[in-house]
Amino acid sequence: MVKESIFGFPLFKRLRHALRPVRTSYELLVGKLFPKRLASIRYKQVYGVAINWSNPKNIDEKINWLKFYSDTSRWTLLADKYRVRQYVEECGFGDMLVKLYGKWEQAADIDWESLPNQFVMKTNHGSGDVLICHDKQLTDRKYWTKMFDKWLHTDFGSMMGEPHYKYIKPCVIAEELLDADKQPIASSSLIDYKIWAFNGKPSYIWCCLNRTPKSVEVITYDMQWNPHPEFSIDTPHYILTDKRIPRPNSLERMLYAASVLSKGFPQVRVDFYEVDGKAYFGEMTFTSSSGVNYFYTDEFRNHLGDHCQLLL
Repeated sequence: MVKESIFGFPLFKRLRHALRPVRTSYELLVGKLFPKRLASIRYKQVYGVAINWSNPKNIDEKINWLKFYSDTSRWTLLADKYRVRQYVEECGFGDMLVKLYGKWEQAADIDWESLPNQFVMKTNHGSGDVLICHDKQLTDRKYWTKMFDKWLHTDFGSMMGEPHYKYIKPCVIAEELLDADKQPIASSSLIDYKIWAFNGKPSYIWCCLNRTPKSVEVITYDMQWNPHPEFSIDTPHYILTDKRIPRPNSLERMLYAASVLSKGFPQVRVDFYEVDGKAYFGEMTFTSSSGVNYFYTDEFRNHLGDHCQLLL
């Protein structure tokens, strides 16, 4: 029998779980009062070295620098999954928007009856706060109303050390459920084509497929659609896929849209999907992984940092 002590794994695991609310509350408080401090703590926890605020080099350091030393007012507008739709349309890519079914500022106001049998519902200011509904009749509306009410009142920006999210007015949106079976390769989820773009210049596409609550398969491609598995670090959550994703039929359309949408920003990740050969806009992310992209090698993080030009 394993003896449980403060250092024994079973007890440690239970203690870590029990202390999670305390840790979350602490991080939320620090994020509210000292968001830059929270960013420094997280960077040090992951990489074991202090972030270089005075002379940022890699992409994570530069993302964090931009959070606190640049004008992020447009980040607030474009990281908003609802309001960004207007920007995408104004830029001439309205045909790439997923059909919108509804928008509600209170979870209690969600009009379930107006929705089709299948849809996607999510908050506009968070990450992963999503309901993928394949059959409305089997959906526990009471449960999901409670979940969305909780998510609407979650201060995602403070919790993650991303101040621009704090100024997004939270709401719930419902959109068309795209058919994951009509993709270039079999995947249990929609394939994300996440394009790293630097002031109007797309540079790399990070692809995510077979997403589950616990893991996602990933691989990075360059502009000529050459795979670069050497850019990735295999982790329990970010699993380097052994699959080769066919070049999307709409890749040139995605790259053109990313070049236009990213113009004027030192760095931004513009995400797309492709279903039945047609490109769909996903979202714009200015703080990829909160500025801690630990699933990339140091060399690739430095390489992405070289693409990101700051005015220091």
